[in-house]
Order: sequence, then C-alpha cells, then structure tokens
Amino acid sequence: MTDLPKTYNPDIVEGKWYDKWAEKGYFAASFKPERDSYSIVMPPPNITGQLHLGHALDNVFPDILIRWKRMMGYNTLWLPGTDHASIATEKKVVDQIREDGQEKEDFGRDGFLEKAWEWKEEYGNRITKQLRKLGSSCDWSRERFTMDEGCSRAVREVFVELYDRGLIYQGDYIVNWCPDCQTTVSDIEVEHEDHVSHIWHLRYPLKDSNEYIVVATTRPETMLGDTAVAVNPSDERYQDLIGKMVVLPLMNREIPIIADNFVDQEFGTGMVKVTPAHDPNDFEMGRRHELELIKVIDENAVMTEVTGKYAGLDRYECRKQVVAELKAEGLLDKIEDYEHSVGQCYRCDTVIEPLVSKQWFVKMKPLTEPAIKAVKDGRIRFVPERFKKVYLNWMENIQDWCISRQLWWGHRIPVWYCQDCGEIIVSKEEVVSKCTACNSENLVQEEDVLDTWFSSGLWPFSTMGWPVDTEELAYYYPTDVLVTGRDIIFFWVARMIFMALEFMDEVPFKDVYIHGLVRDAEGRKMSKSLGNGIDPIEVIDEYGSDALRFTLITGNTPGNDMRFREERLEASRNFANKIWNAARFILMNIEDVDFDGINPDDLKLTLADRWILSRVNKVNSNIEKALNDYNFGELSKILYDFIWSEFCDWYIELIKSRLYQDKDLQAKETAQYIGVTILEKILRLLHPVMPFITEEIWQQLPGTGESIMIAPWPEIEQGVISDEIEDKMALIMDVIKSIRNIRNEMKVNPGKRIKAILNSPEGKFDILQEGYNYIKDLARLKELSIEINIEEKPDKSSTSIVSGVEIILPLEGMVDLDKEIARLEKELEEVGSEIKRAEGKLANEGFVNKAPGHLVQREREKLQEFKEKKVKLQQSLDDLR
Repeated sequence: MTDLPKTYNPDIVEGKWYDKWAEKGYFAASFKPERDSYSIVMPPPNITGQLHLGHALDNVFPDILIRWKRMMGYNTLWLPGTDHASIATEKKVVDQIREDGQEKEDFGRDGFLEKAWEWKEEYGNRITKQLRKLGSSCDWSRERFTMDEGCSRAVREVFVELYDRGLIYQGDYIVNWCPDCQTTVSDIEVEHEDHVSHIWHLRYPLKDSNEYIVVATTRPETMLGDTAVAVNPSDERYQDLIGKMVVLPLMNREIPIIADNFVDQEFGTGMVKVTPAHDPNDFEMGRRHELELIKVIDENAVMTEVTGKYAGLDRYECRKQVVAELKAEGLLDKIEDYEHSVGQCYRCDTVIEPLVSKQWFVKMKPLTEPAIKAVKDGRIRFVPERFKKVYLNWMENIQDWCISRQLWWGHRIPVWYCQDCGEIIVSKEEVVSKCTACNSENLVQEEDVLDTWFSSGLWPFSTMGWPVDTEELAYYYPTDVLVTGRDIIFFWVARMIFMALEFMDEVPFKDVYIHGLVRDAEGRKMSKSLGNGIDPIEVIDEYGSDALRFTLITGNTPGNDMRFREERLEASRNFANKIWNAARFILMNIEDVDFDGINPDDLKLTLADRWILSRVNKVNSNIEKALNDYNFGELSKILYDFIWSEFCDWYIELIKSRLYQDKDLQAKETAQYIGVTILEKILRLLHPVMPFITEEIWQQLPGTGESIMIAPWPEIEQGVISDEIEDKMALIMDVIKSIRNIRNEMKVNPGKRIKAILNSPEGKFDILQEGYNYIKDLARLKELSIEINIEEKPDKSSTSIVSGVEIILPLEGMVDLDKEIARLEKELEEVGSEIKRAEGKLANEGFVNKAPGHLVQREREKLQEFKEKKVKLQQSLDDLR
C-alpha cells in the first residue's frame, strides 16, 4: 500500500518540509561559474510589519520564478531582508513608550535608540518567520537589514559622493510636515482625500481708502501670515490695483498687490492671498517677488507667537476665531461650500501642514536623465508596459528630493558642525571626532536622519556588499527581475534605478513586474477601517500554504487588481485534494512494478498514452512561456486544466481497464509506466507554485532523487508532440462527452449500459474505430456500432452531432420521449441562433474585409457546420414526432 494517507493534511505536510529544505541548504546561493546566475532581491518589508496579502504577492511571484530557475539549472539567489522604516517604526516605539506614561524625550536620543533596537529584535523578525510559512525559498543566510553595518556604510558612501558632486544641498524650502509624526514627509508619502469644506471670501481694505478687495481662501487661519495679495497679470479687472497696498485684517499690516501668472482667474474672485511660509505655490511666488516669510503655524500645528492673541491655539480652533472676528468686523464677504483634496500623512492620516524649514535635498535632474534613458532604450522593461508611461511621467516632472527627516530612528545624516570655527564636515566615517579645519573636538552631528527610501534605493547593490567589490556583486548583479506593487513605483523603483546607474553604472534589474492590489470580494481596498483585511497566516492555517499560493495567482493578470474570494481558496484546496487522490491511485497501482527493469522501447503505447505524452510536453512549453511572460494567471489556468481535466478526469479513467486486468501484462505495464511518468512530470511542473504537496508526493515515487526542489525542470520532448494525435483524441473525447451529456439530460441511470450508433463521415471512421474501447467504456455502453453515412436510423432515438459525427442513441427503454423532443427543440433553437449570428457576421463588410483571412474562413466553416447540424437535428426531431 502507498504511504500517502487517504486524506491530504497540509498542516502536517507543510510543517515538515520547509525545515528539511532549509537544513539541506537548498535555498543557499553558491558560486558556480559554469552556470548562469539568476537573482532577485526581496522588497524589504517593514520591521513593523505583519504579513498581509500584498506581502504574499510580493513573495509568491518571485518564489515561483526562483524555484523554476533553480530547477532549470541556474545558480539562483533570492536575497531577503527587512527595512527599518523610519517613520513607521519610530511611531510604534513612541506609542509603546506612551503606554507607560512617558515620552521619547525622557530617554534622550541614545536611550530611545536602545528601545528602537529592542523593538527590532522583538518584532523585526516576525514577518520573515511568516514568509517562511508561505514557502519563500530565500537564502536566509544572506538576510540583510537596511540599518545593518554594511548597508549603513553604503548609505554614508552615497551621501558623501552626492554631496561632493554638488548634488546634495541644504536650504530653506517649503516641506510637507506631519504634526503627529513630527517629521517631513515627501510628496509621494502624502495621500490626498476629498474633504467637504468651505471657501471663505474675505474683505481686505485698500490702504487710504474706504474700498476693499475680496480674496478667496480655503484656509482663513493662514491669513495671519499673508505677505501679499496676487492677481493674474492678464486679468483686466484688476490692472489698476497692481502695486497698491492693502491692510491685512486683524494684523493691521500693509501688504502689496502683486501680479503673477500662477493665479487662476477662475478661482474665487481671481484674487488670492499669498502666505509663502504655509503653501508650496505661495512659497514659489514669494521667491519670485522677494516676499517676507512669516511662520504663523508651528511643528505641532499650533499658532506661533507672531500671531499675538491667537498664539498657542490649535490651527482649527484659530480658524474658528479668525472667521468669527472677521464676521464681527464686517470683513467676511461670504462662505461657500467647497469640496477639495486635502493632503494627509500616509502613516497616521493627520492633515499635512506645509511649513518652511531648513532641510537637506538631492538635486534630481542630473540623476533622472540616465534613469529615463535606461527605460526608454529598453535596458529596463516594465511588465505590463503601460507602467513605463507612469514611471516616465513622474521622472520627467520630478522635483528635488527632500531627504531629511526629523526623527531619531534611521540613518543619521553624516554631517558634523564644528562649534568653534563653523566648519561643516561631511564624512563617510561612522564617527568624526576632530574638525578637519581647526582640529577642535567640539563637534555636533546633524540631528536629522535620512528618508527611509534613501537606503532602500541602494538595496539591489548595498545588500551584495557595495561599496566593496564583492564576489556577489560580480556574479549576481544586476538582478533579473523586481516584483513589486504599482503603489511604490515612485517611492522605490525609480530611486533604485537612478541610484544604481549613478553608483554601479548599470541598471539594478532587467525587468520590473508590477502586480496590482489584492481587494476584497466586493472590489474594495483592504483596510483596518473597513475591517475587511485578511490575515494570510490564518488562511494558511485553515487551507494550507499551497492553496493560498495557487489562489493568489489564479486569474491574476499583470498590473491588474484581483478580488480575493473564499470560494477560490476552497477551489484551490479541492485542487490539492484532486492531485493527492490521483497520486494515491497511481501509487496503489504500481506497488509491485520494477521500473528499472522496464525498457521504454518495449512499451505498448496506445492512442491515449501517445495523447497524454503529447499534451504534457505541449503544456510544459506553454508553462515556460507563461513564466517568461510573468503571466501567472495563465500559468494557473494551464496547470489546473491539464492536471484536473486531462490527467485526472481523462487519462486516469482511460487506463483503468488496463490496470485492472492481468491478461495483457505488457498493456498493463505500459499504463503503469506512462501513468507514473506523467505524474512525476506534473509534480515538477507544479512544484514552483505548490511546493509542499509536490514534494510529499514526489518522495513516494520510484526512482526519484532526494528532493523535488533540486530535481531538473522537465525537458520538452518535441518528438512526442503531435497535433494529429491530439486531434484524434479530441474527437473521441467529444463523442464521449456528448453521449454523457445526453444521458444526463435524459436522466439515464449512471449504472445503466445503453446502445449507441455513430454515423461517421469517411474521414473520421478510422479514428472512431481506434477509440472504440474508450468510447464504450467511458460512455458506459453495452453496444457500440460505428457506421459510415447510414441512411436508415432507429425510429425513436436521441441524436447529437459533434465534429461531423452523428451520435444516435436508441431511446427504447431508456428515456421519456416527450423530454427528448423538448431537448431537441431547445438544441435546434440554439443552433438557429448560432446560424443567425454567423450569417450576420459574414454579412458585415467590415469584418469580411478587415479581419484576418483565416478568421473569416473559419466563420464560414462554422456556419456550414451549424447548417448541417440543423438539418440532422430537424430530421431526428421529425423521426421522434
């Protein structure tokens, strides 16, 4: 008896194999110059992370590719790691400290960093443990962390190099400030949501006049920092006002009316207040017109001392008081309802406050030019290609990158300030103790840390040892493919490309495969607020990792979102059970076979054997194409259709009669040999997608090696692929299916054997004769007669036509005649609809003249087939009546 239990239990199977693979070192990369390399770097999940379905996609796709290439004989490296995630991690640690009634300042910088490292040790490895449960076959011996010693050295090296080239500078600029996270966030880290609010129309008195102008604003509290009013220079309404002064209400400051092309004449009154310290567009206007910067809101979103009596108020409370006072003084013209987009921090959803502050920036134009060229000339390919436009549009309109963050957790900017001589020292060393100008030891390091994406941008080469010229870099760089979601093309993909070209003078990867988001069954984005998130670990515990992996690729098309439905998980679990049961059947029927003693040349191959050999090799070819195209949805369809339908439902049924008899031992041995050969090949083709179940079954097969993981990928045997054999078998299968369908429709007892007559054209007679036993056995017939162009048929019979073959089932003693008449009438109606559709298509000159000739010809052939079918169906109906 086979050692496979009757029931497949993924928990038992999956629990043991991953550890065995790891112990054997199958995941580890090794340098073998005679073999080609294939490498992928993992998108590093945050150390705050809990595995979610997006992470699962990021890892299932590369794992399929790396397992496939490993079996193909490539020397593979899948390099894993995690990201320190400055903002997210610091927020987690701060929240943890606050639960104990303390603030991070109570610990000081060094004390806080100790807490952060403790967090990293406790929670940082959680997600990588979960990735192991998913089956990720990474080389864990090479696991990296964006703040480990090697990556930190690379960060300092890059910062100093860019600084020395004049590409990093410090300056006062308007930035996005998160009052809750207490740091700047980049433009792409700001998420915009539509808010229903108001436009307030405010009256600003003209100096030395009883007249006033009206400006429109969505943020009346910032008026306290206005330093001008602006109009469009081509706006004829206000030509005589340009250059005049107005008195700023509540503050009693005189400010000028200026002209600037930025002003939208259609917004509000066409006159806008200018607050350079609190709006990015106003900041640029302020620079153009040399306006004063007055900061009226601080880093805590509280009004500053310069606002006088409003100082200390929250920005929204200040808004209420300002509006109330303007109304009281008769300076509130009107209020209109208004819906507009408001920027929020992507981490905590706090409304962003634009503030002017001194920050560190990277000049982007010199870096983006080669990165744009690399994508345009095809050195980097986006899959699907439409994301190439998304990437190029952003890169061609890029702004300088603010890289400083007001945090403690992260890569501290490698800049020191001499307190004695004022020298600024930028160094690649981890610690600088003396001033390079005056030898003073009175140095203070820059307080800010670098944007997380600065270190993540170096990931493809810093993880392989750069700036040292390591063996890994020489062998595995550039990597072959990056698998990631469309939401971080700007955050991460673009930065890796321009950093790699700048410091490696080579692209970081050849392909970028972009997958969509995983949405819930209703198409909604998964989120905590909706409560529709799905925990992959819970899914694995219930259904198994293999079922989750197969579900994630089922129906998945490059770049498109997918809906995650429980019924798909159930279907994947059923698929695993189907494979398990098929394997048990094969194994139970080969127990006493000495396969080493079988000479394949002595086998007695039947049509079914030659058909399955042709199909498995054609499927092998189609699978390789799907993998090369990153078409994982097509991969799942090919595997499912072939394994479930062709192998399990057809081939196994076709060989049962040979397996169950002992008269023709050669025929039986052939069925056993081909059955186990196809099963073994199926397991290797399926292994990259469902690694656990395939390993468990493979271990039970005769003559296999120590692990399917290191077994060779199946070679395509072109010599056994035959369209002729497949067409023959397709006809036989269609006949069997048609007889089965009639039996089902007529409610014939499944155990009852009936009579059938096949009225065949001359060209198909020999094929049907070759499939005689298959048709008789699988259609459950007691009598089967195959004739050529018979004219007289039984008086009362059910008929169907497939591929020109008329199937005649005498109804006497088998069916209810009235029901059969109704069935034929329905089929006749359907054929009539098909004839009408085909005639309409062929009557369309656009189709006939523009469609490829073979398609038009095929449509004509189908029309003729439908017409012939209609004649025969009508004849059968007339006979019954």
